[in-house]
Amino acid sequence: MLPPTSKIFDSATDCRLLYSSPVQNESALILLRSRLSAIAQRLGIPEQKRDNMALVASELVSNQVKHAGGHGLIQVWQQPGPVLDILALDYGPGIANLALAEKDGYSSVNTLGKGLGSIRRLSDESFVYTQHESAGELKKWSGAVFLARFYPGSKHTNPIKDTSARSLVSGVGVGLFSRSLSNDRYNGDRIYLQITGETLRWLHLDGLGHGEQAQAATANLASHLAHCDAPGAVLEAVDRQLKGTRGAVAIIGELDLAGQALSILGVGDMHAHVLDDQEMHNLSFAPGVLGKEHKKPMPFSFASGKRYLAITASDGIRRNWDVSNFPGLFHLHPQLIAYTLGNIMGRISDDQSLCITSIKLE
Repeated sequence: MLPPTSKIFDSATDCRLLYSSPVQNESALILLRSRLSAIAQRLGIPEQKRDNMALVASELVSNQVKHAGGHGLIQVWQQPGPVLDILALDYGPGIANLALAEKDGYSSVNTLGKGLGSIRRLSDESFVYTQHESAGELKKWSGAVFLARFYPGSKHTNPIKDTSARSLVSGVGVGLFSRSLSNDRYNGDRIYLQITGETLRWLHLDGLGHGEQAQAATANLASHLAHCDAPGAVLEAVDRQLKGTRGAVAIIGELDLAGQALSILGVGDMHAHVLDDQEMHNLSFAPGVLGKEHKKPMPFSFASGKRYLAITASDGIRRNWDVSNFPGLFHLHPQLIAYTLGNIMGRISDDQSLCITSIKLE
């Protein structure tokens, strides 16, 4: 048995899209600030930090209007902790020189040029990714993604690493993305994430179809992470519990920090990608459906000596991308990767979810 943890994160409650709206002009800021204020008060974020959030929101909206012609969106997410994220993603020309743009006093549109620097100063953490539009290159996307992160308390702590369970060693990063079809109240995609002192496990599920029955199929499965001694046993337990339901497909991943190993296995139409120091490994899984008929899953194992980025995704995330479509993205924070891929590569005809984990195995 694994040592028990007092906390298993559940995307249904711990990874929530609280607000999403296109940004076409400055009027988008009015509703955004109102929603941010209500959300921040509910999470117990101090007044000074709420003021900082409002200023950051103003800068993000202003940037999109000035530089992306209003072709962008603003989202507010709650992540495990809780953490409050403000995400701005646009479909503009991108930033040609990010280092220069972040310096106070620089402006490409004859303004005071304090926007990007102030976002960094006012946020507890901030992350940026951009692809610059250039002639002759065919890209899936050009634009900029800004992530401003706020913690309820005064300290800049990472709740994924600082839980009531024993902490993970430094160097482990996690990013989650889970969004229902048409932002419906029911989401058949679900991610359970368990942290112990030496192990990070995640169970990523996609209930067949979408809506209430798909969500019911993937509910109440968290306990199998804590009570099964191996990833394969978790899938077997899930398979047994799903008998008589609509069924689900699933991936289980495990980072064993003591044994210095990464293991991934799954059943059904989901996909996973593992990026090491040299290449991206694209994984597919045993055909079938848990709770119904399926082939025996076989594990993919990755040994020590490299830094790994593991991506698991439901079929609500399109597969027709590779690292060349997003140069530089996969060396950035896992949460920024999750938001970028989820928003750009998500299919509007299904629930969408991603789990991103990064680790250096010595």
